[in-house]
Amino acid sequence: MSLPTLYSFRRCPYAMRARLGIMLSGQSVDLREIILKHKPQAMLDASPKGTVPVLILQDGSVVEESIEIMCWALAKNDPSDLLLQRTPALQEVAQALIKTNDDSFKPWLDKYKYADRHPDMPEQYYRQQGESFIAQLENLLAKNQQLLGDKPCIADYAIFPFIRQFAGVDKTWFDNAAYPNVQRWLTSYIQSDVFTAIMKKYPTWLESNQSFEFGEQHN
Repeated sequence: MSLPTLYSFRRCPYAMRARLGIMLSGQSVDLREIILKHKPQAMLDASPKGTVPVLILQDGSVVEESIEIMCWALAKNDPSDLLLQRTPALQEVAQALIKTNDDSFKPWLDKYKYADRHPDMPEQYYRQQGESFIAQLENLLAKNQQLLGDKPCIADYAIFPFIRQFAGVDKTWFDNAAYPNVQRWLTSYIQSDVFTAIMKKYPTWLESNQSFEFGEQHN
């Protein structure tokens, strides 16, 4: 039986989300690694928006949003209750955190990371705007080991790839900033087995004409 096809780019935090959801749920997909400057026509035919991740299911339907891919995978198998089905009161909180990350924090992160493309304000200004979300996470993590309790949930896995990117812009600054709980939390995810597994390097699909089974067999 054929597998769903996932178009992915290793370093993209949205694509990391998708791969994390697939790995954590024990699903398997046919992974096609791409280069953003050289997008396969098959991917663009399926999803004209031209961004990763893109998941094409066996029936031909397309899932284009990273959170939707995470939820698709975890709906099939979620042994750790990352979707918070057992604590529905926290589901809205998790989704609100993810929305803040995507709608508010990510635009500032992009300007901070590529400050030279946005010369109207200095890099430090963009970092300070992003820090408001970092401070929000710091407050949550001062109360619990994870964002919404002592166990990870979808919010932790959906958000940490973006915090990793923020930290990487100026690692010396981040390591010395007054966010010890965010630093601890982020380090634990970066050093986790699941992150190591989803960050494995694959040849690009267009250059190698190879796709790779990704997911369950790596658990």
